[in-house]
Amino acid sequence: MFDEEMIQKVWEKGKPVLNNNPVEWRKDDCGAWIGRKYHGNRDSQYGWEIDHINPNGGDGINNLRPLQWENNLSKSDGKLVCVITADRKENRRC
Repeated sequence: MFDEEMIQKVWEKGKPVLNNNPVEWRKDDCGAWIGRKYHGNRDSQYGWEIDHINPNGGDGINNLRPLQWENNLSKSDGKLVCVITADRKENRRC
């Protein structure tokens, strides 16, 4: 669906964390860890997907963000519902 250039742009919208390599690790809007190499991987706690902030807002970069995959699945009526957040270096249920 998205090419590598757009995936990278969305990745860069994730939140860098002090003392962690932002090329490899960031956090999503729920505070969950996401790993760059885990894009699209639902078998990893660090897997993430590209979320449409506004479901009807199109595929422009301003309407996209990286979300840990379980947080992306938990969205309800277009609203973010955080079910996963970080606990030190691991993710856990909220």
